[in-house]
Amino acid sequence: MKTLTQAEGRETSLTSRLPLPATFRAALADGAAMALAVVLLAALFWATGDAALQRVASYAAIMLTAVCGLQIFSGNSGIVSFGHSGFVGLGAYACGILTMPAALQGATLRNLPGILAGHELTLGGALLVIVLFAVLVGALSGGPLLRLSGSGASIATLAILIITYTLLVATRDITRGSQPFYGVPRNVGLWTSAAAAAFALVAARLFRDSPVGLSARAAADDDRGAAAIGVSRRGAWYLAWILSVVLAFVAGALMAQFLGAFSPKDFYFHLSFTMLAMLILGGMTSSLGALAGVVATTILIEIVRRFESGAVLFGVELPSLFGLTDAVLALSMILVIWRRPLGLMDGRELDLLRRFGRGATPPAELPAIARQAPGGEIAAEGVGKRYAGVVAVDGVSLSFAMDMITGIIGPNGAGKTTFLNIISGDVEPSSGTVRIGRSLRGHSAVRFARAGIARTFQNLRIFGRMTVFENVLVAARQVEPDLARAERAAWRELALMGLDEVADRPAATIAYGLRRRLEIARALALGPRFLLLDEPAAGMNAVETADLVQRLAEVRTRRGIGIVLIEHDMRLVMNLCERIVVIDHGQVIADGPPAEVRRNPDVVAAYLGSRSLKAQQDNNQEDSPTEDTSQ
Repeated sequence: MKTLTQAEGRETSLTSRLPLPATFRAALADGAAMALAVVLLAALFWATGDAALQRVASYAAIMLTAVCGLQIFSGNSGIVSFGHSGFVGLGAYACGILTMPAALQGATLRNLPGILAGHELTLGGALLVIVLFAVLVGALSGGPLLRLSGSGASIATLAILIITYTLLVATRDITRGSQPFYGVPRNVGLWTSAAAAAFALVAARLFRDSPVGLSARAAADDDRGAAAIGVSRRGAWYLAWILSVVLAFVAGALMAQFLGAFSPKDFYFHLSFTMLAMLILGGMTSSLGALAGVVATTILIEIVRRFESGAVLFGVELPSLFGLTDAVLALSMILVIWRRPLGLMDGRELDLLRRFGRGATPPAELPAIARQAPGGEIAAEGVGKRYAGVVAVDGVSLSFAMDMITGIIGPNGAGKTTFLNIISGDVEPSSGTVRIGRSLRGHSAVRFARAGIARTFQNLRIFGRMTVFENVLVAARQVEPDLARAERAAWRELALMGLDEVADRPAATIAYGLRRRLEIARALALGPRFLLLDEPAAGMNAVETADLVQRLAEVRTRRGIGIVLIEHDMRLVMNLCERIVVIDHGQVIADGPPAEVRRNPDVVAAYLGSRSLKAQQDNNQEDSPTEDTSQ
């Protein structure tokens, strides 16, 4: 485990030219490998000369394009979307109208609006128009949708599907209503669909580890924790939604020129169910899962369809079983969710570079730590918070200066955490204001984080499904101008907190004490002016607590930031803090140096009934070292 002193020897100024970000290289290698696999499979099917097999492979590749689009949104946001099959339908009809021969269009769509008539574009030209149309549709539909979250957002996507289907049926002059839409050129075959699928896989893999993808996954893992590092859930998910809609439209355009004729029902519940089955079977959270799900589902469907119309099995004649394919898909989903909740790929990507020993490693040169300019402060002026008549904080006025460690103590239920939530932007006060050098427009954790307030939580809010490195990287990216510099800053914070040796492990799998330090490292990656800690030593043993005291003292000394912490461990508070604020029943009852607060009779009285502060201090003094480690 590296200490701050050991890590300091590795720090130098950043060079002006940085290498390609390691996360980008890893994602590009994985995407290229999956794309190559798709191309090789296409070559294998082409070499067989079997037209039926090539048709199955072409359809599977188009579905893979659509499923990758679904994965970009649902896999990174955690919101299951039922509406993407509707966007596939819109793309199909748009392509059909734009590429249909003008003479045939005039005969079959006599009342088509003039703005849509007579274009007869090539597939490439139509795709350009369709992508622009998809961006517009995604932007308009994503705005209201992403004001919701969880099941509410999923239900909204179902509403989008129903609305889209209704529009396709109702606009008869454009779509021929529920009747088949025919006459579309059939120019999409095996190679075109394979090329689109390869592109979609690379896009999905790159997006997952892009700054926006990291932010989207962080918000999906823990919305409050993401807001505390300045991540806007709505912004990250909005961009993911638009990109996913674009890929769905592209898949629809390819589907149109693959089928040649179709109707609205082809893009309704059955297609939505099939797309979701493919993604859930393979694994919603990874592009590799999308690929595996499409391959496994396609093979399963082709096998089951041979029995759907009746067959002879082991000498027994089986009757026709209409709907057998859907039933088997549904059963497969249930089995996979039961046995492997994260899908067949268990939520993993290929991670080829890491497997071959060329993954992300700490750079030889780490960026130097910038000391914050003095003079800033957090000022709470008469803040109060009421919950249904219960007063949690009652007119508290406090200010906290930089380059000082302040401890907030008090009995359980005194209002300490509520006050910390207020000054971090996580909770809006019922009365009073909070200034961070200046008043902020709006009271939100995202705005406060971007203004220089970083915090940890009483109950850990790490991003458990992301790696330790990704946890810190997503915070560093909020303040660094590019991904390469963000990676270096993340490695610096990991080294300073002794976490670089577990950087590639999922955050949920590391020891509890390391997770506590990870949350602090993530907060420090923001380069904050103030660090707010809510019971940072909770659950730690004596050795871990002593190590934390040393690290926090050095953080303050080297960075010049203000640290405000809530803690019940009086040894930690008295050894580390230069100022102590005592809160009881939502009010400040003492504020001053540790020695003065220790003798305050109101403070002693507040702790009576369980264990007095004075008695606790007497016990702590017997065990505490004589040297003040905060100096």
